Amino acid sequence: MFPTLGLFQTLPCPEKPHCTRLNCIFSHSPDITHIPVTPVPVDVSQPTASSSTGPQRPVPSAASSSSTPRPSSSAAAALAASTSIPAKRPISSPLRAAGPSNGTSTSEPPTKLQRTGTARRPVAVPSGPQTTANGVPVLRVSAAQSQVAVPVRQAMLKTLYEHFVVLYEKILPANPTLAAEHALRQEEEVYSKSSKLTYRNAMISSIAALKKRPKPDSAAHASVGTESEVRAREEMRKKVAALRLTAEQLEPYVLSVDEMKKWGYVVEVPPGPGGDKPHEEGSVMTCERCNQKFMVKRLEDADECRYHWGKPFSAKVNGEKRRVYTCCSRTPDEEGCQTGPHVFYETDPEDLHRRHAFTHTRPPADSGGGGSASGAASGAESGSGSGSDADTALDVVALDCEMIYTTGGMRVARVSVVDSVGKEIFDEYVRMDEGVEVIDYNTRFSGITPEHLARALLPLDAIRRSLDAFINARTIIIGHALENDLKTLRMIHHRCVDTAVLFPHTAGPPYKRALRALNGILTVRVRDRVKEYLGQTIQAAGAAGHSSVEDSIATLDLVRWHVLNGPKPKPKATTTAS
Repeated sequence: MFPTLGLFQTLPCPEKPHCTRLNCIFSHSPDITHIPVTPVPVDVSQPTASSSTGPQRPVPSAASSSSTPRPSSSAAAALAASTSIPAKRPISSPLRAAGPSNGTSTSEPPTKLQRTGTARRPVAVPSGPQTTANGVPVLRVSAAQSQVAVPVRQAMLKTLYEHFVVLYEKILPANPTLAAEHALRQEEEVYSKSSKLTYRNAMISSIAALKKRPKPDSAAHASVGTESEVRAREEMRKKVAALRLTAEQLEPYVLSVDEMKKWGYVVEVPPGPGGDKPHEEGSVMTCERCNQKFMVKRLEDADECRYHWGKPFSAKVNGEKRRVYTCCSRTPDEEGCQTGPHVFYETDPEDLHRRHAFTHTRPPADSGGGGSASGAASGAESGSGSGSDADTALDVVALDCEMIYTTGGMRVARVSVVDSVGKEIFDEYVRMDEGVEVIDYNTRFSGITPEHLARALLPLDAIRRSLDAFINARTIIIGHALENDLKTLRMIHHRCVDTAVLFPHTAGPPYKRALRALNGILTVRVRDRVKEYLGQTIQAAGAAGHSSVEDSIATLDLVRWHVLNGPKPKPKATTTAS
């Protein structure tokens, strides 16, 4: 036992006559018989001379007080009891006992304990996309916070999920969790907008609206999503479709010459006569697909190449981070998954100029000057000799091309142009130049087949003259990675709006996002960009290819969306060439 400190030796033992403790902490002395009381003084207001009406008691002097006999001990105790209060007394409320510390009234609680702001009802929404064994999503909410009984919400969610499964029957194999995710989000939307009394009817109305939707054939179809998502997408489509782009609106987005050089545009005609070596048949080149040397041959005589048509990306394989291809998930050191002919691709402007000469777009009809090689030939066609009123060139167009592999490198096979409202104004297949033969139609990406090219009537020179009818040097051309289209057209143009620049890749140039990913608002070629920002799916034909008209319209819609919703362009340091 610990030794006692004698702190209670001044207090008598409560059980003094019968205490049996060997070492009692209290006192057993006969002199200590009662518990001392600590007097607590209480301020008593004394009456003042002005306020008292009766006779005042004279204050005794020190001498008289010393001569007055002192009261007995019992009288002193009674006097102390009458002028003191206990050390502790009952308190009805801790807040009132604490008293005001900040100058507020004692009838109010402290400020930090007061509830401020408007009253908000408890939020009870799903916290995660858990599902049962049969795929039905499970609500993970607190019953105490939910205004509607959780079993009722779960039953309505199950019904909603079953209708989403019926609606998404064509796309669920590729997106197995889509119905559960959208059912959870739809139930959350309905719950947040309804009360305990209106929840059931609101859910029934939501399910009825779901039955009226057309069944989607792709994950980016207009009927995919919750009710609010579908409505917002439709409103955005209407806004985009109603916007007619003008040259004044697009002027801040036009690339400067310096920006065009940064993004790989050809801004001036390369040296040399141009077109002096249209093909490389019989020459040894490096294959773009397998990086091996090969002799250039036309399709029927070409040597076989094994390659990957997809792009490599980083992924975890057996717990290890490795580079694999998007087409087959194989690593770069494994054999290719596709067979086809060896092909080559040229990017140097001088090499391209030797295959087919570059030329500028024609000047406006009212400028009265020369310009492109095809400008003179197109003068009569476009009315350039009869004044500015006869110039048929448009202020804004959107353009896209499809390319194939030939003995002259990659050449244009289809050209499509739409106007500022998305109306098709030009769509033609291109006949190859004399001596240039096809090596690979590149159908997976171009959509071009031998049957298409068999219908081609106009060579590239004639195509350029046709384009002069509605494109001059002042026309603003919209495109995605437009430098590739202008290179294959051998066109030099200085008024370009490029969606690859408007929607840049997170890694910065020279990387570019796909167009199909960007069209997801209404997710890098034009196809990726369209899905991301417009909610549309383009180039979805897979190995069958896609349409350049579709790409042109999608690119135009992207620019419309950016004008409506995107950040305002910064002032340009340099002016664009005209």
